Amino acid sequence: SNTPLQINVDLIRIHKNPSKNTPISHLESFYRLFDDVKDKQYDGLIITGAPLGLVNYEDVSYWDKICEAFDWAQTNVVSTMYLCWAAHAALYHHYGLDREVRADKLSGVCFHDVLDPLERLTRGFDDEFKVPHSRYAQVKEEDYRSVEQLNVLAKSDVAGVYLVASEDKRQVFVTGHPEYDAHTLAQEYQRDLNAGLEPKLPLNYFKHDDPNNEPRSSWRSHGSLLFNNW
Repeated sequence: SNTPLQINVDLIRIHKNPSKNTPISHLESFYRLFDDVKDKQYDGLIITGAPLGLVNYEDVSYWDKICEAFDWAQTNVVSTMYLCWAAHAALYHHYGLDREVRADKLSGVCFHDVLDPLERLTRGFDDEFKVPHSRYAQVKEEDYRSVEQLNVLAKSDVAGVYLVASEDKRQVFVTGHPEYDAHTLAQEYQRDLNAGLEPKLPLNYFKHDDPNNEPRSSWRSHGSLLFNNW
């Protein structure tokens, strides 16, 4: 909504399996199945994350289908953005880069450094910017740099590599959640509390580190810049 370009959006689901959080009537009204759009071509595709950080890739019920989508995007989409779990999954599928599981879940808002001030995807970013993260796994920086076609564009001392892109920008990998609303991390924290998981308080999120305080977004401007630049 922040761009003067006219954008037509298709919302796509990978399979017909019931959703835990979304009524089937909503999915059938607003979403199209991947099989129904495979004959189309797109300027951009965003493949979102999923709460599968502790599940082996091959054990994901729709792993074969998501790999089909990864391969389809290579020839039918100008540029694909992979978010969080999808980023790690696509890196594994395309380049054989495996993730490592952290001792604790990474949750919170982390500071990041721009590595190339002339890079198009980070144009207009401050030298240091904030992004929310919510994940169990990560790919080592040296593994990213072992692939000649990939460029590391931004990283964090705490969260590791955040933004990676192929040389031709047809693949963009984002390990955080620039799209999160102000309350998303709070909702996830409360969900994990209710599930008895004893989660750590999200980093740099609640004022004075007090979960009774109202959370506020501190990353929205850079999130918008990233999507607009892409």
